Order: sequence, then structure tokens, then C-alpha cells
Amino acid sequence: MKNATFRQLRVFNEVARHLSFIRAAEALHLTPPAVTMQIKELEGHLGMALFDRTGKKVRLTTAGEYMLLYARRILATIKDAEDAAARLQRAEVGILTVGMVGTSKYFMMRMLSDFKKLHEGVDLRVVTGNREQLVVMLQANEVDIAVMGRPPRELRYRAEPFAVHPLVFVASTENRLYQRSLLEPIVVEDLRYQHFIVREHGSGTRAVMQDFFDKARIEPNYKIQLNSNETIKQAVMADLGLGFLSLHTIGSEIKQNEIGILNVAGTPVFRAWNLVHTQSKILSPAAEALRYFVLENAETTLGTMFADIKLN
Repeated sequence: MKNATFRQLRVFNEVARHLSFIRAAEALHLTPPAVTMQIKELEGHLGMALFDRTGKKVRLTTAGEYMLLYARRILATIKDAEDAAARLQRAEVGILTVGMVGTSKYFMMRMLSDFKKLHEGVDLRVVTGNREQLVVMLQANEVDIAVMGRPPRELRYRAEPFAVHPLVFVASTENRLYQRSLLEPIVVEDLRYQHFIVREHGSGTRAVMQDFFDKARIEPNYKIQLNSNETIKQAVMADLGLGFLSLHTIGSEIKQNEIGILNVAGTPVFRAWNLVHTQSKILSPAAEALRYFVLENAETTLGTMFADIKLN
């Protein structure tokens, strides 16, 4: 193990993440043979196989699972050391990895673009996933800072709310219930027998929706499960069922009258957007700069982007 290189550990971590040599090569900007060579050299140093390659499937061996824990600790320590060095230099340069739930991309991409114009020396990397996936990335120190709704209870963290996050029930503008809601508010009981299109387990949006129904003591009819907001919007527009989405994902569809907000009593459900990092994480100057930028500018950016949408 003493002859293993940091590069080999990084390659090992990436292959383990994707369980694919090809996808790891793409992520690292290497060729698949180069990735294979690095893994073989690392296995040679350890004297153990790290992956079980059966056909096209790649799985971690028992030894690989154990070594992955230590490899990630080493890489996390190196990243902390690099961040500490950058802080000492007080230089807003280097790589900044931002994790975000898919729902936040509708406004965060604009904010990152504005941030990059002010900090040209920062090399931004964006990783998206649902809430559970981001929690895992934070634990593994794979992202510097994350944007999410519900802060994680699974680890010690620092969460800073930076904007209000409204979530609403939506329907096709041709849906009968939507047409009725234009004339009078809908009560929660009216939703009991409706078909719903929902996000996958682990999604923060789904958790908020389930909490809303639990409080109303209603067991919703989850008809279709989809793993992206874009697919849910298409399904709702096709009138396959009702949806529950962040207002920040449906701006253009509302303006084009393709999706309507249901006037349901007790909604919108207001939550907060949060910037999150682990308490043990020493933020680099670039991460601190992004933190201050979002906290200072998010409300204005969101207000401008969604000013034309009227809530009930």
C-alpha cells in the first residue's frame, strides 16, 4: 500500500462511484485502458483484487469495499489540505465542487454564471442528485458545498437558509380539477382519489408532499413514479395525473399556460433553500466567496426570475 499513488486512489474512487471503467474514464478525462492500468497497479500494490469483473458488470470485492472507505478518507484529507493551503494564500482560485438537488438547478445555474463572472479564477464543477445522494456526497467530502431544501439529519452540518422555497400542486390546464380551482379553492379532501405523479424515494420534494398528506391523514394515490422534474412536468401536461413541484421548476410552463397551479387550501407549502456543508469542512476561499454571493443575491435573483407568477 505504501507504493500506491494519490492518482491511483482517485481512479479507484471514481470507478467505485460509477461501477464502470468507461464512465470513470470519461469523468477523469482519461482513456479506459489508462484507468484499467491504474487499477491493476493499485491491486498489485495491495496484493488483492478490488473489483469483480463478470462480463460487462463491475462490482466491488469485499476487499474493495473496505479499501474504498480508507481511500475516501485519504482523498478527503488531501482535499482539506489543499483548501487550507488556498485559505493561507487567500486566493480565490482552484476547483470548487458544488452539489445541488435537481430542483435547484432552475435558478442556481444562473447564479453560478453570475458568480463565475466575478471570480474567473474559480473552476466550477457541478454535481446533481436527489437529497439522499447529496447527503452521501457531503459525508464523503465529494462536494465543497451543497444546495438543498431539507438539511440533513444524518450528519453534523452547517445549514444557512438563503431563500423561500414554495411548493405547489400542479395540473394540466385542461384538467377538470384545475378548472374548478379557478372558481373556488380546493380542500385537501378533494385530492384523496386523484392520481399523482411523484418523484423517487430520497427526493426532498416527495418527502414534503408525503408530510403534507400525513398531516391531513390522507393516503395519496401515487400512480406514476419518475426521477426528474422535467419528466413529471411532461406527464402533468399530458394530464396523466397531478404533480407536486417546486414553484422554481415551473416558471416557463406557467407563463405558457401549459401547467396550472391548483388552488389547494394550505398551499403553497413554504420551505427554505439551504446552503449546507459539514461542520468539519474548512471552506476554501472560493467556497466562502460562493457562500457570501448566494446569501447576498439569491432572494433578488429568484424574485426577478419568478416575479410574474401569482400564488393563491
